[in-house]
Amino acid sequence: MTAPLTGNRLETRLVNIQDKSPGGLRYMVAAAFFFSLMSLFVKLAGQRLPAVEIVFFRSIVMLVISTILVRRARIPMWGTNRRLLVLRGSLGFCALLCFFYAVTKLPLADVTVIHFTNPVFTALLASLLLSESMSRREVAGLTLCLVGVAFVARPSFLFGQWAGDLDLTVVAIAMVASVFSAGAYTTIRKLRTTEHLLVIVFYFSLVSAVASVPLAMKSFLWPTPSEWGLLLSVGVLTQTAQLFLTRGLMRERAGRAMSVSFVQVLFAALWGLLFFGNRPTPLTAAGAFLVLAGSITVARRA
Repeated sequence: MTAPLTGNRLETRLVNIQDKSPGGLRYMVAAAFFFSLMSLFVKLAGQRLPAVEIVFFRSIVMLVISTILVRRARIPMWGTNRRLLVLRGSLGFCALLCFFYAVTKLPLADVTVIHFTNPVFTALLASLLLSESMSRREVAGLTLCLVGVAFVARPSFLFGQWAGDLDLTVVAIAMVASVFSAGAYTTIRKLRTTEHLLVIVFYFSLVSAVASVPLAMKSFLWPTPSEWGLLLSVGVLTQTAQLFLTRGLMRERAGRAMSVSFVQVLFAALWGLLFFGNRPTPLTAAGAFLVLAGSITVARRA
């Protein structure tokens, strides 16, 4: 029987898996795919259920799965840096609540693009807090991504008569979600040498489940049988995506890793077209192309 990873053995194992590109980038692409499916199911469930209720059930499903995985792996459940683990969970919960709300109010591809300004904030925070330098290639790629987001949102003060019809208040909420996400992703990079990825995901689900209870109870609606299926799927897909995401961030520098995850925009556009008939406008398509170009620019080796 394999002995549990504790103390120095755990730290050595975690250090050994750091920065083994391109493995980290592959994990980030997989995470993007599963997150896009999660967003699709959130939008379907959100046609009737409040966003905070979806967050609550998603967190409960993740908590159950995380607890089982941690116990099966015989890993110390409560970790070592508990304050930072709780902070990661709190930032993730705030990001999740804002993002789920925006998903229920905006076209799927649009809100996904707007949310994915978070690599910019992630790279900046990692540079400021973790001393991870940004190369010229990364700056160029992230600039392309930001321009692409502007083409999708199309605020009137920039585009005039070609402005989009998105609710700018909801757009702002999606942007706030990206800031919280950036903070959460940066803490993962800080935790990577001391905590197992399963423990990090466990704390995220635990904090989210506890924090969402009082909010969900205020506007609770009993799900229909089909909605139960959607809620269960959201939890399972998110758990899968979180595992890939955390593994990717443990192996790859934060700014570069999160920029690659922009491919989620393409997945979201496909689901929006297939399930909701959301056909992108030429400007939206141009924005998505710029986002993809920026992701490829950052992902390529110098």
